[in-house]
This record gives sequence, C-alpha cells and structure tokens, in this order.
Amino acid sequence: MIPIVLASILFASAYGCGTPPIEPLSSRVVNGVDARPHSWPWQISLQYLRDNEWRHTCGGSLIATNWVMTAAHCINTKLTYRVFVGKHNLLLDEPGSQAITPETLIVHEKWNPILVALGNDIALIKLSEHVTLSDQVQLACIPAAETILAHDYPCYITGWGRLYTNGPIADNLQQALMPVVDHATCTKPDWWGPALRKTMVCAGGDGVVGGCNGDSGGPLNCRNPERVWEVHGIASFVSGLGCNYIKKPTVFTRVSAFNDWISQAMMNN
Repeated sequence: MIPIVLASILFASAYGCGTPPIEPLSSRVVNGVDARPHSWPWQISLQYLRDNEWRHTCGGSLIATNWVMTAAHCINTKLTYRVFVGKHNLLLDEPGSQAITPETLIVHEKWNPILVALGNDIALIKLSEHVTLSDQVQLACIPAAETILAHDYPCYITGWGRLYTNGPIADNLQQALMPVVDHATCTKPDWWGPALRKTMVCAGGDGVVGGCNGDSGGPLNCRNPERVWEVHGIASFVSGLGCNYIKKPTVFTRVSAFNDWISQAMMNN
C-alpha cells in the first residue's frame, strides 16, 4: 500500500499546558465536526506564500511560547512560511490570533522525503518572537518519554485538512474522535503490515473517520488520567486509497519516541 503524506519541555507559564479554558466537545477532519472555537488552543496553521496569497498547508502544535512542533514533510526550505496562532476560522480576522514569521526550521536529520514510511517525520519551527499566551493561545503538553497508549484509547485529531478525499479544506477547525490502534493490530498484514515503525502510532481505521491532506503535522490529542491533554502524535500519512480507508488508520509520528530529540533541538537553537 502506497502511503500518501498528509501535507516537560515546556516553558513555565500561568496557563500551564494541555488544559484549555474552553472544553472541547466530547464527541472536518474526515467525517469530523466543527471544534468549539479555541478549544484546542495549541493548534496552529502553517501557511505558505504563493501568488501573494497565504495558503494553509499543515497543522502543528505550540509546545513553547516560541516553538512549534509539526511534521518534517510539511517543511520545504524554498517556501516562505508563517505560523498562525489562535485561529479557528481560516477566512476570518479573529481577535487574539497572530501570524508569526519563523526564525529557524529544524527537520529531523534522519527524515527521508522519498520514503516517508521510514519514519522520523518530525520538525520544529522556532518563531521569530514569543507569542502571548491567552485563552485563545496556549501550550501543548508532550507525554513522558516512551509512553505507549492502549488499544482503543480515545484520542482526537484536529485540523483544517480536506473534508473528504480530494475535497476542499475546512474553513473552521475540525475535530474527530480517533481511537488508538495498537502496534500489534496496525502491523497485521491486512492493516499497515510489519513495515510500520515502532516510532509511529496509528489511530482510526474504521473506514469512516480519518485524517486527510492538510491535517499533516497536526496533533493527535489524548487526555491523560489527570485530565490533561497531551499531543501523542503528529499526523504523518494516510493510505493511497483514500483518507478514511478501512484498516488503513491515519499514521502519526509517535511524539514520545522523540522527547530527547525535541529537547536537544530546542536547547541547541
């Protein structure tokens, strides 16, 4: 199956991380629903400039006041980017939202753009200025190193990706419940097979809900037992057969496999 690319490190703050003042709905990522505005306040829109117009290309997570975590495949050093924080509707001018220029783009040194299934699909963006945290803009929590979630653990994908295969991107931020598929299931021959890396995590695969192009780089949000949201995945790829193909879950970079890399990259830059 050919995959299609889905185009404790935190600074102390009064807001902490992973606890949005606006509670996310308990329930268009593909077959998702509009999120409550600003209920995922660490979600960012990564945009690039073409023909004097800014276009959404990927999602990402604000993990420090001047750092964003996204997917390596979202980064092209030939493009001009901006990071938009505090967004809900991509078309509206919203109070509390802000566009910031990247200062440094850091792609994992083992990322291979020709073979996305080899993994290491993670990148960091250092912003040219610190954002001001607010009810609309907050930090994501990163799980402890090597945290592995159980099969069917309830998580949510969020993003402005295509509403369906080859469809339009969403105007409003979408969310969809996508339970984790454990490694043993996701590596079965009729799922993604044994080539799936242990540094990845699968979610979805029911043929109804899935990530799609434009959700790339965005978070897989999972609530821990203390009811704090953590970003366990970075949207990486889906099946070449479509965005919500059965037994082909959305594949995410497993964040807990890269804690040391994230920490080192931030310290060195």
